[in-house]
Amino acid sequence: MKQDKISSYIGFAMKSGKLASGEFSVEKAVKDGKARLVIIAKDSSGNTRKKFTDMCSYYNVPVAVFGEKEYLGHIIGKELRACISVNDAGLADAIIKNISLEDKN
Repeated sequence: MKQDKISSYIGFAMKSGKLASGEFSVEKAVKDGKARLVIIAKDSSGNTRKKFTDMCSYYNVPVAVFGEKEYLGHIIGKELRACISVNDAGLADAIIKNISLEDKN
């Protein structure tokens, strides 16, 4: 199942230190040019979604909506996470290929 593949890629990114989680860390990764993909939880607030979609649009970083806050946190072994950024180009490309078109922004 594609959701399992996406979860595995996110887990690989976390284990390899190529992932930022939480709003402040993700914002810093985007602004520093490290983020290759930002993933926003489906159940995050409208303000959070708007903030990161606008920011990523400005910095030309792809954005995907995937999972819920609890699920994203669970994948990386942390508490609830509204957003994460994948900071490795290869893993980001693999995730983008597996996220269905209707989940992309």
